[in-house]
Amino acid sequence: MLRSILIAVLLFLFLLVDMYIFTGVKSLTRTWSLSNQRILAYSYWAVPILCILLFFATFYWLNDRLTFKTRNFLASFVFIIYLSKLLSAVVLLFADTIRLGKWSFQEISNFFKPEKKLVDSSSTLPKIERSEFITQAALALGATHIGAMSWGIISGAYDYRIRRVPLKLSNLPKKFHGLKLIQISDIHSGSFYNKTAVAGGVDMLLQEKPDLVFFTGDLVNNKSEELEEYFNIFKKIKAPLGVYSTLGNHDYGDYASWDSEKAKIQNLKTLIEGHKLMGWNLLMDESQTITVNGESISVLGIQNWGKGFAQYGNLEKAMKNTDQMPVKLLLSHDPSHWREQVLNQTNIDVSFAGHTHGMQYGVEIGDFKWSPAQWRYKEWAGLYKEGNQQLYVNRGYGFLGYPGRLGILPEITVFELQAT
Repeated sequence: MLRSILIAVLLFLFLLVDMYIFTGVKSLTRTWSLSNQRILAYSYWAVPILCILLFFATFYWLNDRLTFKTRNFLASFVFIIYLSKLLSAVVLLFADTIRLGKWSFQEISNFFKPEKKLVDSSSTLPKIERSEFITQAALALGATHIGAMSWGIISGAYDYRIRRVPLKLSNLPKKFHGLKLIQISDIHSGSFYNKTAVAGGVDMLLQEKPDLVFFTGDLVNNKSEELEEYFNIFKKIKAPLGVYSTLGNHDYGDYASWDSEKAKIQNLKTLIEGHKLMGWNLLMDESQTITVNGESISVLGIQNWGKGFAQYGNLEKAMKNTDQMPVKLLLSHDPSHWREQVLNQTNIDVSFAGHTHGMQYGVEIGDFKWSPAQWRYKEWAGLYKEGNQQLYVNRGYGFLGYPGRLGILPEITVFELQAT
């Protein structure tokens, strides 16, 4: 019942946005012939009708017959259309707020005029029209945004970028100085639709010849079977000092429907076995020692622990027997864990996280970066440091929901460990 109410409210809001945008369209075409205005109206309202039909077809009528990827693309079509319309509506609302302010000012000014009682205010106040330029700009913004997000699907989804990050550690043993560590995160194998491109990203990683590789969770969206098609690609990831991995919130199957709790538990067991078969060392609230020429550091990994998400991880358990290690590197999927349990509460040197994807949407120009992800996470992409502790948040290898990336591109992070 609650779900039906929420859907009804959402559709009502969609229609309100459509009606509001249509006022702008009408104002720009008021000089058109009546027949052309009718054609425009039919064409305009055909899109919302199509979106509503797609919405119900995707999540109700054909839900059981459609694959995850098909449902995702159809849902993304609706999402892109209405997010773009919302941007246009915000610009129009800004313009109309200014219009309302001008009208109110004129009304108040007219009220205090001495001749107010002798003159009908409606005849003296000029009609304040919505700026044609602002209306055109609003509609152009929406159309451009649709094009940009479509380009993010065509070009951005697999546009893997190598990010090189020097990682300075005061207690790093000399034998580890210059070691090359690569991190990837958030593969989400169930979302991929271009196997060749995915393999190309793995080739880019291997060409870097890493000494050590970290994977920080979300190998699948929900089910272990998603890995099958890409298993042979990701099992190619090897490194002399090993590949270490951990689980993300999506790996537990919490967001899928299961016939029984037993089926859900078996799904997780199968996924864990997948890590092992690929040769990845899955760290489940535990640590391992890495030794190079007699000197050692510790790699720790915990199950997912996130503020507002599932909290399966046990950091205290993972830190056992690591007290004497000069450097501790932690794999923890959700960056919110760093402030909640790591920073100023442990002597962990660096945490490696993912999870946010940078919302797959934003702007990065030089040192400037912006994404809606920052409204939810204080640390959402890149390197953060407070005191002697550091956190790196990887932007993710794959994607979820929106089948593309706009501005925030998929990342392969190459760290060079440096002793200071």
